[in-house]
Amino acid sequence: MPVPEFSDALPLRHALATLAYRAAKVLRDVSPGFGSFRAGPTTRTAVQILAHMGDLLDCALTAVNGKTHWHESQPKTWDEEVARFFAAMQAFDDRLAQGSLACSPEKIFQGPIADGLTHVGQLATLRRLAGSGIRGENYFVAEIAAGKVGSNQPAPIREFD
Repeated sequence: MPVPEFSDALPLRHALATLAYRAAKVLRDVSPGFGSFRAGPTTRTAVQILAHMGDLLDCALTAVNGKTHWHESQPKTWDEEVARFFAAMQAFDDRLAQGSLACSPEKIFQGPIADGLTHVGQLATLRRLAGSGIRGENYFVAEIAAGKVGSNQPAPIREFD
């Protein structure tokens, strides 16, 4: 059954920009070796979580194009995975801006975007456990805008400890 045409992707694109903003804060200025840090012996490393986030975006792109395809990639270096994540964000946002999605925006939000936000929280927790936590922030006042999905995000307006 075809999904009705969704011509206004702005709310979904804003959610994606929110993911980009929050991820950029967690992914920048990590301590050396953070990519291999893990909470316990059976948990993913930080770079494995980041690679999974890139995989989520790749899968989301295939879903809006009508073919859901999951591929679990082997993590590369931290810097390579950060670059891959933001490149996947940009490709996905560019596609959302075209409209006419092959699946519902609700499915995209409840799956890859919400999952990505969860993983950003995991990475923030891992940073704290590794001794390089990030400051809390009032995200309500943050400068987040649809289409701004790169690593170069605005500075926080209201951070706190």
